[in-house]
Amino acid sequence: MNVYRFLCSSDTSWAGFVARVFAGIVLFVHGAQKLLGVFGGMGASETVKFFVEVMNLSWLLAWLVIIIEFFGALALILGFFARIWAILITVLFLGIIITVQGEHGFFMNWMGNQKGEGVEYSLLLIGLCVVVMITDGGKYRVLKLIK
Repeated sequence: MNVYRFLCSSDTSWAGFVARVFAGIVLFVHGAQKLLGVFGGMGASETVKFFVEVMNLSWLLAWLVIIIEFFGALALILGFFARIWAILITVLFLGIIITVQGEHGFFMNWMGNQKGEGVEYSLLLIGLCVVVMITDGGKYRVLKLIK
């Protein structure tokens, strides 16, 4: 199969569109917190500092998290290479589950009863991204408009 055709092929389902847009909106808020410091976030410099000093990530991985969450979310919303961004987001959140959330169980920490967040949010986001990978985001994609 032609790589371009794989990356740009899409069905025209509403399911792909809904999965792409909602995953993008939810993730965009988290990315904007990290990059811009809005919605109660720390902004890029403090986020990178936290990832490096507290989470023991390299500065490169810290920036990749920020880029994937912010620009990947925008790309999903627009349907711009949605399949690629969905794969990157899935890999990111599998890493989050393995390194941070797995030890805290399934549920998010709504009541403050746990030491951290469970995998619930990450699994939902991964599920939406799998739909995007299958459909490449369905209807109303930017790449479909410029082809």
